[in-house]
This record gives sequence, structure tokens and C-alpha cells, in this order.
Amino acid sequence: MNQYETVFILTPVLSDVQMKEAAEKFKNLLVEAGAEIINEESWGLKKLAYAIDKKTSGFYQMIEFKAEPTVIAKFELQMRRDERVLRYLTVKNEKYAAAYAEKRRNNKKEA
Repeated sequence: MNQYETVFILTPVLSDVQMKEAAEKFKNLLVEAGAEIINEESWGLKKLAYAIDKKTSGFYQMIEFKAEPTVIAKFELQMRRDERVLRYLTVKNEKYAAAYAEKRRNNKKEA
């Protein structure tokens, strides 16, 4: 299993309940596909660097997980089909990136 990190931006017209519902949907998709969720963070409403679909802000979400490479294609297909998602990016964490992410999580818990 490889470790991955996905950051996605949800449209700003969603209510807090709808935003959490969408994030939960993607988390459940991963779990159903056999992925192990390591960490998830909601970064809140942030201004975009450039307008996407005439929207200048969006809700940022991040999910760290361990999964087989075949899971990623199915997961990203669902991201593309969901109209609430403006953009997404999935990155495979190498050994050093995974260690840094763990260190970052531990520092956040201590603070």
C-alpha cells in the first residue's frame, strides 16, 4: 500500500452541512475501496489564486490515506463527476514526505 494525500476544493456556495457531507462522501468512497484514512483536515474557506468557474473562493479539504494504486483512478473519477468539486490533486507521498507529514501531525497535536 502506498501513502497518498488528496487536496480538493469545494464550491463556496455550499452550506457548512453540505460541505461536510461532500467531504464525508469522499472519505467513505476511500474506505469502501479498502483505503486506510490516516488524517483529514478542513482548511476552511480560502481565496483562490484565480477564478474557477467564476468563483473566487472555495472550501479546502485534505485527506491523507494509504491505498492500493488502483483505488486512485476510481476515486478521481468520482471527484470529476461531482459538480461540487472545483479542483483536486492527489499526490503519492514518498518515504520522506510521509515522515514529514507524520511529524507535522504530531506537532499540531502538541500545540
